[in-house]
Amino acid sequence: MDLCSVQIRILSIRTEDVIMRLLSTIFLLFLLSAPAYSQVLASFNSDGLTYGHVHLNVFDMERHKDIWVNHFGGRVVEKGRNAQGNPILTAVVLNNMLVALSPSDPTMDSPSTVMDHFGFKVRNMDIFLEKWEADGLPVTTEAAGFGGRTFLGAEGQINAFVDLPGGARVELQEDQGLQQEVTGYHIHFNTAGHEELLAWYTDLLNLDVRPRGAIPTTTNVPGMNLSFGGSQTARAATQGTAIDHIGFEIDGLEEFCRRLEAMGIEFQVAYREVPSIDLNIAYIIDPRGVRIEFTEGYDEY
Repeated sequence: MDLCSVQIRILSIRTEDVIMRLLSTIFLLFLLSAPAYSQVLASFNSDGLTYGHVHLNVFDMERHKDIWVNHFGGRVVEKGRNAQGNPILTAVVLNNMLVALSPSDPTMDSPSTVMDHFGFKVRNMDIFLEKWEADGLPVTTEAAGFGGRTFLGAEGQINAFVDLPGGARVELQEDQGLQQEVTGYHIHFNTAGHEELLAWYTDLLNLDVRPRGAIPTTTNVPGMNLSFGGSQTARAATQGTAIDHIGFEIDGLEEFCRRLEAMGIEFQVAYREVPSIDLNIAYIIDPRGVRIEFTEGYDEY
């Protein structure tokens, strides 16, 4: 092999090396910039429990999917097909939780029910609300009895309320230290006898009472705070309303259901496996009428 051929060979090897390094760098940048969906839900606690989802009844499925993707950073997942070719289950994967959507007109808004609202932390409140209003969506002010868009919440942070089409209310709390733009944070029950309801949940799920800011009656599961407040007016049960039910994800659901049965808990829907949507499910109703779904499988969505 002459000198010229050797030089060409060396140059070819160096060019291939540069190209491979460049491709590796591009791939790494792609991974860093892509949304991190590797873990859908917060890690299970020692009892095999984590927070799962909120399930909404919506009259405009496409509008809701657009809202959850473009304003909350969600990823739509559709499972199974019915006889009409429509998804059996539509869910949106978010940080720390999912929102499931059923195409059904809600019978009433969530503030008329025991499950008043659910909440998210946002990194920048002004940016979130500006984008929200630019999309023709309202910021709710009467919920806190003030005239402005924002207020100081129970933890001393900037908060706001927004209502989704169909009447599900969402509370936002600014947290400038978030790594993500938006993450699930709390669900809020309002009802007479709220302290007794809190005690029922802590007994059922083996939880401790832990105040959240100025609210003493709250508890936590991995990924979500459960807050309980009083109500001077009667509140409706949730099934069929804007927030149809809440959900907890269980590692080992069948055995968990056996334990609940041993505690005397009555199931609205007994444990069953639903392969078409890759879920195992069971339903109960809490003492104030909030429908609860226990699931196994959402953590793989």
